Amino acid sequence: MSDGTRPGGPAAGTPGRSGRDAVVIGGGLAGITAALALADAGVGVTLVESRPRLGGLAFSFRRGDLTVDNGQHVYLRCCTAYRWFLDRIEAAALAPLQDRLDVPVLDVARPEGRRLGRLRRDALPVPLHLGRSLATYPHLSLAERARVGRAALALKGLDLADPDLDTQDFGSWLAAHGQSARAVEALWDLVGVATLNAVAGDSSLGLAAMVFKTGLLSDPGAADIGWAHVPLGELHDRLARKALDSAGVRTEVRTRVTSVLTDENGRWSVQVPGERLTADAVVLAVPQREAHDLLPEGALDAPENLLRIGTAPILNVHVVYDRKVLEKPFFAALGTPVQWVFDRTDASGLREGQYLALSQSAAHDEIDEPVAALRERYLPELERLLPGTRAAVVRDFFVTRERTATFAPAPGVGRLRPGARTKAPGLYLAGAWTATGWPATMESAVRSGVSAADAALSALGRPRPHRLFEFEEAA
Repeated sequence: MSDGTRPGGPAAGTPGRSGRDAVVIGGGLAGITAALALADAGVGVTLVESRPRLGGLAFSFRRGDLTVDNGQHVYLRCCTAYRWFLDRIEAAALAPLQDRLDVPVLDVARPEGRRLGRLRRDALPVPLHLGRSLATYPHLSLAERARVGRAALALKGLDLADPDLDTQDFGSWLAAHGQSARAVEALWDLVGVATLNAVAGDSSLGLAAMVFKTGLLSDPGAADIGWAHVPLGELHDRLARKALDSAGVRTEVRTRVTSVLTDENGRWSVQVPGERLTADAVVLAVPQREAHDLLPEGALDAPENLLRIGTAPILNVHVVYDRKVLEKPFFAALGTPVQWVFDRTDASGLREGQYLALSQSAAHDEIDEPVAALRERYLPELERLLPGTRAAVVRDFFVTRERTATFAPAPGVGRLRPGARTKAPGLYLAGAWTATGWPATMESAVRSGVSAADAALSALGRPRPHRLFEFEEAA
């Protein structure tokens, strides 16, 4: 990058552009979305990312001959914004959805031994679409299943716009609605921990209700699961960068922003090593603590709230066997520390054997444990779950740790999450931690980028590109 000052976007002022320009700070899903949306509306955009790649916390890396995702990421059919994003970067075919929700759930804690159940839907209207699955779910007693049904109906009746829901915890609400500890473990936390990154007792009722109402009680197909059948870097880095290039976005990686200031004319100045970028609008699409450090004085009424938004870790355990030990693409587990197991063999490029990835959410007690201790704990658990592993040779065992993988969805977090607009004209916030109404998911990140771009375009007097809001029509 050259010394001096230059407009934020490479095409600012050129034919077909309005002369408006913007800088997007952060190359995760929120930043990529905001940059694409602004560029699609004719704004000249520079995207700045401190890492050597795009994708934020949903990325891939090389380990020997394997391409490894830092963690297993999935989305649901109700994630209309992320589905729009996949379409926008021409990646939808690489991350397909199930035809119909079907989750194998293996319990190894029963006296009678391993028992397999399934959570799947039928082609019936809500709530009948899950009726047969719940009625035959072997991991709960008949009485527990009946009480789950009554709690689900009570949950469906909650008003997500009620701010009081954010002050309560989901665990207490479940207990008050007759849910046993076993029902919480075998059903509510089975879904909730994976989507919220917290157990029910540590989760805001508002966010938990949003997850269950939207994912399980809004539309029969809302909870159908999709995941990348290629490395995440293929989607969120290579194809995203290709889309950005095609849209005319200037993308700078390995570039850390040191300050964000405004001048007397209302123009923004973004300082990076050796260069000062000027722009009409700036989108801060970085984690909340980094956003706090870059915010100019007066941009938020209570900037300290950003520091009060807690974080939650995710631990991922990776095991490569010398043979195939799992026939299904994934399963969830009960009665064991193991939560969810995915087959990543084909996506990683492994040619012989099988590569399993264990996704361990809310891993506060394990996130800093040595690899040797985790190996000693998880390999025997996999032998309990998958008998085929007992004769298999472990060719590789490693872990990836995201200590601040998501914001913590604790009660009260809703009042701490800011919207896209700040009090500083031309400065906007994006990130899964902002006030999207969703927990910290890829869906929330994309929605935040849309919101920031929409606010910026309104202030810049630019029309909203229709395709940016197609996902709202699909919702």
